[in-house]
Amino acid sequence: MPMIPSKEKNKGVEIAEPEVKEHNVDLLIVGGGMGACGVAYEAVRWGDKQGLKIMLCDKAALERSGAVAQGLSAINTYLGKNTPDDYVRMVRTDLMGIVREDLIFDVGRHVDDSVHLFEDWGLPCWIKGEDGHNMDGAKAKAAGKSLRKGDDPVRSGRWQMMINGESYKCIVAEAAKNALGEARIMERIFIVKLLLDKNTPNRIAGAVGFNLRANEVHIFKANAVVVAAGGAVNVYRPRSTGEGMGRAWYPVWNAGSTYTMCAQVGAEMTMMENRFVPARFKDGYGPVGAWFLLFKAIATNSKGEDYCIKNKELLKPYEARGYAKGNVIPTCLRNHMMLREMREGRGPIYMATDAALKKTFATLDEEQQKELESEAWEDFLDMCVGQANLWAATNTMPEERGSEIMPTEPYLLGSHSGCCGIWVSGPDEEWVPADYKIKASNGKVYNRMTTVEGLFTCADGVGASGHKFSSGSHAEGRIAGKQMVRWCVDHKDFKPEIGETADEIKKLIYRPYYNYIEGKAASTDPVVNPNYISPKNFMMRLVKCTDEYGGGVGTYYTTSDALLKTGFNLLGMMEEDSAKLAARDLHELLRCWENYHRLWTVRLHMQHIAFREESRYPGFYYRADFLGLDDSKWKCFVNSRYNPATGKTEIFKKPYYQIIPD
Repeated sequence: MPMIPSKEKNKGVEIAEPEVKEHNVDLLIVGGGMGACGVAYEAVRWGDKQGLKIMLCDKAALERSGAVAQGLSAINTYLGKNTPDDYVRMVRTDLMGIVREDLIFDVGRHVDDSVHLFEDWGLPCWIKGEDGHNMDGAKAKAAGKSLRKGDDPVRSGRWQMMINGESYKCIVAEAAKNALGEARIMERIFIVKLLLDKNTPNRIAGAVGFNLRANEVHIFKANAVVVAAGGAVNVYRPRSTGEGMGRAWYPVWNAGSTYTMCAQVGAEMTMMENRFVPARFKDGYGPVGAWFLLFKAIATNSKGEDYCIKNKELLKPYEARGYAKGNVIPTCLRNHMMLREMREGRGPIYMATDAALKKTFATLDEEQQKELESEAWEDFLDMCVGQANLWAATNTMPEERGSEIMPTEPYLLGSHSGCCGIWVSGPDEEWVPADYKIKASNGKVYNRMTTVEGLFTCADGVGASGHKFSSGSHAEGRIAGKQMVRWCVDHKDFKPEIGETADEIKKLIYRPYYNYIEGKAASTDPVVNPNYISPKNFMMRLVKCTDEYGGGVGTYYTTSDALLKTGFNLLGMMEEDSAKLAARDLHELLRCWENYHRLWTVRLHMQHIAFREESRYPGFYYRADFLGLDDSKWKCFVNSRYNPATGKTEIFKKPYYQIIPD
């Protein structure tokens, strides 16, 4: 039978009837980012002593997987001489007063140990020289300086420290690989669904995924599972169009899989209404942190006015409630002030890179000036090469003229300046409120376990606990990894059983393939077909809906009850249509499952926004029908739980407890 001509060529490995492979493990790690690497490093350390079978499955390749894949120029969480109490206060202030202080404190007291390990493994860290000037990683190492010895890092802010980080993830992944060994790592395996136990209610039993390089469905039975597959990107329409749609601030392969898979088996979710809208260099999405903090640049409107000073009165209602203190302005409120300038026609907003460099140059000799100029470019080359390309392509010399910055489309995440995610247990210690501990059926508490027994998460997966960044995600992974080993030891006699047959699982995972085979003859172009929908077209529909009705860039991040209801109607039809997704190759099978995960995640996000009748995060999103804060009703967590048996989602309030005093 001749091939049907395709106007849009398929790109992936040819798809065919899959082979089913089954695996029995004790501890399954889903993901390959900083959190997963932390889990692997710590789980092996304790699990090998107990003879546990450990397996890590990564959708990509461990060396360049996760949010740190391209590199970083700074570690954003290193306490040093700061205290965990102060760390909690900072996170609480930035996230508008509602956070899990037990989880944040727990990260704060462990995070420096992970950073010291990074340095031990070869990460070049900048150190302050005796003369007060900055020493990059190579110079610091040559001079015998190190964080472990107590030498001061080069700070780009109170919590940030500079690194030479283009190989940051490679270094951390190598340590995880060395701990696991090749036999316990499966790369290019996309886990798409968690499996509950057939006999024990609310108990994880395993997971299922498929090979991106061969026609294989993999079924894992496991005693404990950790899901650390990142946040959610491309759930809202990006500002860039056409070829530029692949450009995003957070990694494009983060498809909400962490949230969707855990929610679908009944894990309690928290603060899913929260989102992060970073202000970044326009079009390239280049980072602004080092420019603001290290180079002391300011952002101005088109008239050259500092909009943070100009719009200071906007902060007064929040200052009165204790949400903006002195120079500490929450990230969302800085966006709030910027958006006012843009709405009222005083844009574009510019980062005054030229003024910042010239001011700093005045205190440096010629050689030091060249080093600073190099650092300004390296800030992008370490982690966002596209921004350096854009500057070069537009003849932008940062020492001569400023560059435009703008808020991006929304992202859903739990480890950066956002806090949506999964409700987990805190440490089993006296100072932790009872409501923050999840007791398992054996009466014990397992730190970072979800409300589903045996299911853990960390990093972007943990809700109400932002500002972990890369180092905190690794530290939290280590916390979860050790607790998972404890869980497996305590449940060593458990034999997981799944209710679905291998054939039923295969047909579900490969349904987009069967849809394509059955329906492809109905049209001359397989991308446009009355019997199915392609993953690309599905995604275009999804981001159009969320942008227009869920508070995207098209409405200046504004939504309302009426808009959300319209959006839910459209998303409901998309849920029906998701059963008709089609895949012509393994790459499209990947895209089908990613977009299904995106649909579930962003719908839950919008459901939480609809439930919280206030604008808790102005600058990230606005409820036009409930502008302003309402602490009398809403200084609490908004949680939700999907019931796998009934298919219904319940959304409810959960009390917030302040642990660390102001």
